[in-house]
Amino acid sequence: MTDHQAARPTENAMRRALRRARDGVALDVTEAAVLLRARGDDLTDLVASAGRVRDAGLEAAGRPGVITYSKSVFVPLTRLCRDKCHYCTFVTVPGKLRRDGHGMFMSPDEVLDIARRGAALGCKEALITLGDKPEDRWREAREWLDAHGYDDTIAYVRAMAIRILEETGLLPHLNPGVLSWTDFQRLKPVAPSMGMMLETTATRLWSEPGGPHHGSPDKEPAVRLRVLEDAGRSSVPFTSGLLLGIGETPEERAESLFALRRIARAHHSIQELIIQNFRAKPDTAMRGMPDAELDDLVATVAVARLIMGPSACLQAPPNLVDAEYERLIAAGIDDWGGVSPLTIDHVNPERPWPKIEELAARSAAAGFELRERLCVYPEFVTRGEPWLDPRLLPHVRALADPETGLANPDAPVRGLPWQEPDEAFTATGRTDLHRTVDTEGRTGDRREDFDEVYGDWEALREAAVPGMVPQRIDTDVREALAVAADDPTRLTDPQALALLHADGPALDALTRIADDLRKSVAGDDVTYVVTRNINFTNVCYTGCRFCAFAQRRTDADAYTLSLDQVADRAEQAWEVGAVEVCMQGGIHPDLPGTAYFDVARAVKERVPGIHVHAFSPMEVVNGASRTGLSIREWLTAAKEAGLDSIPGTAAEILDDEVRWILTKGKLPTATWIEVITTAHELGLRSSSTMMYGHVDQPRHWLGHLRTLAGIQQETGGFTEFVTLPFIHTNAPVYLAGIARPGPTVRDNRAVTAMARLLLHPHITNIQTSWVKLGAEGAAEMLRSGANDLGGTLMEETISRMAGSSYGSYRSVKDLEAIAEAAGRPAKPRTTLYGEVPEERRRTAEASDGHLPELLPVLPAE
Repeated sequence: MTDHQAARPTENAMRRALRRARDGVALDVTEAAVLLRARGDDLTDLVASAGRVRDAGLEAAGRPGVITYSKSVFVPLTRLCRDKCHYCTFVTVPGKLRRDGHGMFMSPDEVLDIARRGAALGCKEALITLGDKPEDRWREAREWLDAHGYDDTIAYVRAMAIRILEETGLLPHLNPGVLSWTDFQRLKPVAPSMGMMLETTATRLWSEPGGPHHGSPDKEPAVRLRVLEDAGRSSVPFTSGLLLGIGETPEERAESLFALRRIARAHHSIQELIIQNFRAKPDTAMRGMPDAELDDLVATVAVARLIMGPSACLQAPPNLVDAEYERLIAAGIDDWGGVSPLTIDHVNPERPWPKIEELAARSAAAGFELRERLCVYPEFVTRGEPWLDPRLLPHVRALADPETGLANPDAPVRGLPWQEPDEAFTATGRTDLHRTVDTEGRTGDRREDFDEVYGDWEALREAAVPGMVPQRIDTDVREALAVAADDPTRLTDPQALALLHADGPALDALTRIADDLRKSVAGDDVTYVVTRNINFTNVCYTGCRFCAFAQRRTDADAYTLSLDQVADRAEQAWEVGAVEVCMQGGIHPDLPGTAYFDVARAVKERVPGIHVHAFSPMEVVNGASRTGLSIREWLTAAKEAGLDSIPGTAAEILDDEVRWILTKGKLPTATWIEVITTAHELGLRSSSTMMYGHVDQPRHWLGHLRTLAGIQQETGGFTEFVTLPFIHTNAPVYLAGIARPGPTVRDNRAVTAMARLLLHPHITNIQTSWVKLGAEGAAEMLRSGANDLGGTLMEETISRMAGSSYGSYRSVKDLEAIAEAAGRPAKPRTTLYGEVPEERRRTAEASDGHLPELLPVLPAE
């Protein structure tokens, strides 16, 4: 903001905005922009209002009159970067590093030397800062990583974080720049908190030549906002903030603050906001730009406090304000950030940190007590899971005051082991849920943490509204039906969308066309597989809002099976004729990434001939991130352990507009596709699925089906497409009043028919779900284009916990009866749609209908 006088608001606008601030009324962007220009007496008035809001928040948090800081060391892991910010002196080039005698990255010994010296001085945070993806720009960075055995910079960051935890006891706070959702999964187990400055949402400062961020791909505001969203979805305590005075207008600054508030409301993941003033530096393109004014900084802090509210934590770096500490405290900050007794501020090397004793004295002069915190804020320390990975809890608890969540100043700082749990699977909880969910039901209709674990329901309702608006369809349905009957591969998107909306006689005609195509492609046989579902745990903290299966480890319905119990169930299934076990579970925070290998190995050792169809793409990513392996490496190891194919679940709707309403922390569309295509390339085939009837519309179904068809054309790895109607009864997103109560019969018929048409000729098997639709509903889908009934299941917990009333088991005779109701014969198949060996067929026929007696409840060990 270079000249606030030039755009001075009217006195009336300023009076109105100040009055609303005094009265505690929510501001809008226009009013915030007015207040950002407050000066003189107006600024004094604004600051007083902001201070009252801050004080109320500290009182509510149980630390009135406290201002915090973190005693830290600054670790500049690499000063190479692919970006070219016009104000930055932190970043350099390989030649200069070589001339100064430095490597492309700090060596492990250099990193640990700083961390050890910091620990000796009582520091508790290792602030690891580096440039964005330097290997993408600099050959020397790529060569260094290759020579030292790291796939990418993130792998090195992860490795150093673990060594710092184990060898020094400091807690890593990671600032590696722009991260993907998958990167967050890789780093969350090794760092209690992370951060990245938003800086600004003013796109023109990035897109226009001469702008401070021009030529810097990682500074695109949309990219940085996505990072903040992904941090929230991954339950990562995250630090962000604004950089003031780089050419943005007051309106743009206000918009940036409201963007941060929106994300904070939606995910409750922003642990602090840094309000940082620009300081011009020599040898940069912006060396002639004036520094941000102190009044500008004070006004922005105050407006940020009013917008973010009393519970937000606001920081202003004390080394950038020429000791004007009292003015920042009055404006509403409650934190000074990281202050190091050892290392310089490598981003602002010309600005030394104040002495902690001086900071304490100046804070006291303003009426505040200076208290030390950890890199992760006290609210997240006390929240625990899912915000802190179980592997980090011992490290955090060793340094935290258990009552306040702040740092324990007397805690010794020493290394502790960071490792996977020794015991991967121990039987706990309601291990008979697979049976008693049918006889006794679930304990309650929702988790006890319903109001917190899924994010902010009100913000979610606002986000869901645009996607649920139906689209007007003008395309002629009769013309679309004619094309579908002649050659469905010629259907345009408007024609396909018209058919997805079809009803009445048009829907009847559509299902007839789909059924005729089914007959010509797949024949009349209705196939099924004799299989057993084994959900080995329902403990999960991912926060999928459609899922009624997931439980906290302390919930009454939570359980985890032992490896012996899993193998016992697989053996029992084999004894009654099964050819497959389908195994999936919650994302249990205590299970190591290798636990999935143990499950597959345990089943194969007990029943070598059974097909292991297991581990959704979400589980694959979880396993890979916890082991530090790439997705390809992890799938290869899983295949070696006995994995034969994977379920294409966790797809829901392959449209992130819908996904981020349905789920808080599940993998994004691009990552799901990466897992599936990688599995196919390795010879691991998969099913494909779509869950529909919640906050979606037919346009989303169309996009989803087109995506699957495209993948199949590329890999040929899908065995079938499975329709999964949304079961609403106990689904959190329905209980919160956001989702509709599942698909209608019309929806089910249209989706089944259009799956047959739109996936033709690439995916030839269309499966319907008797668990979700019942026998009559499944038979209707068999008349609408489906040719497969799925499996006998033997046990099914996920849909039953959601409220499905169609049981957990269907005998072979039951499935044959469903096929007969559709006027068709039934035929058993293998997972890959092959012929079932005669021995397996005879065993299944001999055991059919006696399953409950053959599969007793297994006791917890």
